[in-house]
Amino acid sequence: MQFNKKRILIIAGWVLLGFLILGAIGAGIAYNKREALLKEGLSRAIRKAKRDYDLNVTIGKAQFTGLSTVAFSNVAVVPEGRDSLLRLEKTEVGVSIWPLIFGKVAVSSLTLQNGLAHIVRRDSTSNVDFLLKSQKKDSSATAETADTGRRVDLSVVAENLVDNLLAKIPDNMDVRNLELRLTDNERQLSFLTQTATIDDDELTSTIRVNNGESVWHLVGTVAPSDQEANVALYADGKPLELPYLEHRFKLKLQVDTLRAELRDVASSGGEFKIEGAGAVRNLRINHPAVALGDVLVENAAMDANVFVGENYIGIDSTSTIYLGKAKARPFIKYTVSPVKIYDVQVHTDSQEAQDIFDSFPQGLFESLEGMKVSGKLKYDAVLHLDSSIPDSVQFSSGLTPDQFKILQFGKEDFSRVNKPFEHEVYEKDKLVRKFIVGPANPDFTPLNAISPNLRNAILTAEDYNFFTHNGFNEKAFRVSLATNFKTKKFKRGGSTISMQFVKNAFLNRNKTLSRKAEEILIVWLIENQHIISKERMYEIYLNFIEWGRNIYGIGEASRYYFAKSPSNLDIGESILLSYVVPSPKATLSRFYPDGSVKTYLRGYFKLIGRIMASRGLTPYDTTAYGFYGVRLREGLRQEIAPADSIEIDSLMMPDEETEESTNGINDFFRRVLGRDREEPEVITPQQESAKGEVAPTDSVPKSRRQLRKERREQRRREKEEQEKQEN
Repeated sequence: MQFNKKRILIIAGWVLLGFLILGAIGAGIAYNKREALLKEGLSRAIRKAKRDYDLNVTIGKAQFTGLSTVAFSNVAVVPEGRDSLLRLEKTEVGVSIWPLIFGKVAVSSLTLQNGLAHIVRRDSTSNVDFLLKSQKKDSSATAETADTGRRVDLSVVAENLVDNLLAKIPDNMDVRNLELRLTDNERQLSFLTQTATIDDDELTSTIRVNNGESVWHLVGTVAPSDQEANVALYADGKPLELPYLEHRFKLKLQVDTLRAELRDVASSGGEFKIEGAGAVRNLRINHPAVALGDVLVENAAMDANVFVGENYIGIDSTSTIYLGKAKARPFIKYTVSPVKIYDVQVHTDSQEAQDIFDSFPQGLFESLEGMKVSGKLKYDAVLHLDSSIPDSVQFSSGLTPDQFKILQFGKEDFSRVNKPFEHEVYEKDKLVRKFIVGPANPDFTPLNAISPNLRNAILTAEDYNFFTHNGFNEKAFRVSLATNFKTKKFKRGGSTISMQFVKNAFLNRNKTLSRKAEEILIVWLIENQHIISKERMYEIYLNFIEWGRNIYGIGEASRYYFAKSPSNLDIGESILLSYVVPSPKATLSRFYPDGSVKTYLRGYFKLIGRIMASRGLTPYDTTAYGFYGVRLREGLRQEIAPADSIEIDSLMMPDEETEESTNGINDFFRRVLGRDREEPEVITPQQESAKGEVAPTDSVPKSRRQLRKERREQRRREKEEQEKQEN
């Protein structure tokens, strides 16, 4: 059977014409009905806003001004019982026809005049509380998804979010006098966009901040249809800054220029990927948690390749961080389900060491500023934490040198402590003590003249591997990470004796991120370059750390507490002194009025003693390793608060022994596994006395149960006070 090609073409032409006619008729009907459809659509949206979010939306007038352009006037959005959220005098929005055919709304043009978006927070309420309802609905939807076994695909969510965001950026825009105002109780922050235009992909804008306090400009190119953008933000004649952050969060933040670039978005293999970049110039940060003064980052940038999968999000290892001349490759992956897993890696190639030191932000590592080095350095760090098994956390960190050498010290000469030196002690930035660490000080005690009991007890409690590690104890650090993760608090650090030595010898005692990072780097320099021997480091450590209120060095401590020289300290006195290292100012609170040690420390004595005995450092002992023989010198006993009238010898209450022993053991593990050592506030004898006071006893004798309950309450108060001091 043969087909007549001409006849087929004629039939196809008539069919196509029929479709065109039907489409034209449908378009004509829609065109004639569009005002009614617009009115109905807006009514539904207004009802939904009221029903779901308790928002009162009013529109003065809405009408079509072109085939696909709608104009609105006098738009207002007011949450019920709250301040007005949004007011727009005149808005005109145009949408692209072609995406509309496929069910997508893409804004082609936007004209806006005279608008105000005002976010108000007053005490615990704000006019954006309705967003909480949205979050609750999302949570309900998530729970429903979990119940039905369906899982939200994060890659699809991310792709839809980015597509919708890009679709809402118009090809042509003209915004005039649009203000964003933030009111937080009595503080206010405002951004008035005087002009913002997009014309032929070129973005220009002028933004007045806080009524002309500064003028910002957002400029660059924006091509949403090509999924590309490259913009920069800067201010006229001054850095970008928001004083509100300093008032609200004590954060002073300034930057000369911010840049952001979107290069490409793509979806393949079940992953959604975003390729972009960002950069800052002259970033200044000042916050008590970061450093004591300003930290300046002259130039920093990042080429970022973000990936989003079905149940994870991260930054690919092809990304690069630039800090001055230094470069690093990060890898970050956060797995959301079925359990949360955190993966973080940082790797660098072997780079010129001087380039790395020159790239350190100014004000971050003050003691290293001006240091001259040679050779190369390479850094690698890996962290893997599965939230279902946090105790199996994996962590490693290492700086690999290649012919690395210090040519010239910076502001601090770390080798100066190899000779006698003057040590200054500061508390809250005030000089409280100054003394010589060396033979000129009569209390200075050479390492070999200090009792082995004391030397071994301190090492056992603080850092037993001190003489064999390179300044860091990765096992202790892993335990610290796991503990902090489980408790959701920073309860443990990872300090070795090397780190404690560096903190006391060369750094301030302020708890800042920069101090901790500087401490780690200095430890590596000292250990790697063998600037100070382990023996000298330990000798200095024992001779200048604080052992009590204004008691520094083991010479002063042994004489002050026991009227002995350091060479004569027995096992009990040594274990007691090892216990008080993290909280020296509370040392006197560990004793009863007769000078004996409080019973809750007996378990600690047994634990430390057994560890020492198992290592051949002291003979095995069945009587708590000197606990019962420790006596505070008589001249100090009057400074201790009188014993509570309900205090009972724990030997008479064997059921209480477990709890007391556990307290001592917990204290030990909190320390030996890396709690950051910081000195507590001073406790005066009067405060100690007040802490121990209880109401006078009744004339009626108390039962054993009542006495036990009161004793537990007293110990609870003591423990709370101790934790307050140590934190």
